[in-house]
Amino acid sequence: MTRMGSVALVGAGPGDPELLTIRAAHRLRDADLVLYDALAPDALLALAPHARRFYVGKRAGRHSIDQAGIDKLMIRAARRGERVVRLKCGDPFVLGRGGEECLALAAAGVPYEVVPGLSSATAAPALAGIPVTHRGIAPGFAVASGHAAEAYGPVVDGIAPGALTLVVLMGLRTRGAIAERLLARGWAPATPAAIVLGASQPTEARWLGTLATLATAVIDLELPGVLVIGEVVALAHTIGARTDLHAAPRTQQGQQGLP
Repeated sequence: MTRMGSVALVGAGPGDPELLTIRAAHRLRDADLVLYDALAPDALLALAPHARRFYVGKRAGRHSIDQAGIDKLMIRAARRGERVVRLKCGDPFVLGRGGEECLALAAAGVPYEVVPGLSSATAAPALAGIPVTHRGIAPGFAVASGHAAEAYGPVVDGIAPGALTLVVLMGLRTRGAIAERLLARGWAPATPAAIVLGASQPTEARWLGTLATLATAVIDLELPGVLVIGEVVALAHTIGARTDLHAAPRTQQGQQGLP
């Protein structure tokens, strides 16, 4: 009888292998099969030298395989005795369907573990010099998925204007609608806003502007991006920097980094 394998739901963080946890690196090293997301770079996959690799990513509505299919792949491989790594961008439990996968594995009687990772909700702003909380400016932050109004609407509508920092994942294409909704809720047009693209990757860049100009930001929609809206964004002019795409005011456009 074949001995049951196991599944590790591993958070890949924003993609830089140096930002992985030690446990995540160990699980990749020992894996027989890696099921990886769209944003997992080759440098991460190289940490699983003996594993078969299967792409199960989802990008902007383009799915290589549906969630039920991913669940079946994990369960089938574990029942063959394999050590499976489900490599998930960011953290498995932050807008990553990790909970759904755990429930499917539990129902199938498959042993599993969750290996937390750095969520882009905090890592991307940090790498761009933006603290999502700051004493006297923002006592907390809210995270929302920007892929559809039914996802971000309840979060946006539940925040008093300027009360918290708003971080939106998967919201590049809907940033105009999100900005419009916030303005309608009473947020000031001059509220600082940022877009962080390709966090931790060689292509990393940031756009700094305001809520009023967020919709018209010229960005590469093929890169992964995070929206950050709130007064803490203004601190990015002082706290570190990466390559800026555009900055506000106009006189700073094209500036390569900031002091």
